[in-house]
Amino acid sequence: MVDPIVSSSPGRILDVASGTAGVALQLARRTGADITAVDLTEAMLREGRRKVVASGMDGRIHLMLGRGEQLPFPDAVFDALTFTYLLRYVDDPQATLCELARVVKPGGVIANLEFLEPPNPLWRAPWWLYTRSVLPAAGWMTGGTDWYRVGRFLGPSISGLYRRYPLPSLAAMWGRAGVEQVEARIMSLGGGLVMWGSRRHVRESGP
Repeated sequence: MVDPIVSSSPGRILDVASGTAGVALQLARRTGADITAVDLTEAMLREGRRKVVASGMDGRIHLMLGRGEQLPFPDAVFDALTFTYLLRYVDDPQATLCELARVVKPGGVIANLEFLEPPNPLWRAPWWLYTRSVLPAAGWMTGGTDWYRVGRFLGPSISGLYRRYPLPSLAAMWGRAGVEQVEARIMSLGGGLVMWGSRRHVRESGP
């Protein structure tokens, strides 16, 4: 996901749904940008802060509590934006995409990493078995009831997103949010998806 961002040479990046700052750390290592990392879970941010300090990147990565649906920033202040595994968790993905685009400067790159239900039927069947059976069982064995529930949740959550919003529909939603030149790359035998595009320039109206 970071490649489209790196190639744009941003000065300020916003990483939304940063979790434990994994993407923020990648961005810091591959760019010279200052990075603001936002997540709504304090426990995730605490772990992220520990990793950032251990990496020596605490002068460039700033972690803060916040929600992707209501960002505490003015319009058009970031050169680029990343978000990870976010749209499955919000009530209104279209409104969330509009909010994300709002804080990015015209021409700035927006990129998203998300799980995907494999479009190829040959890979979809084992993926279905893994997410519905193996993953919950592994969660139970390694983390007990809580991780079993996490494992049970993930597969249906991924399938539900694309049942409601197939890929062409998602791309159209990005366009309605003011993002143009939207591209998508399917990864990991169809189990992962990167989407990216550029914040649309506002065209001045004629006299």
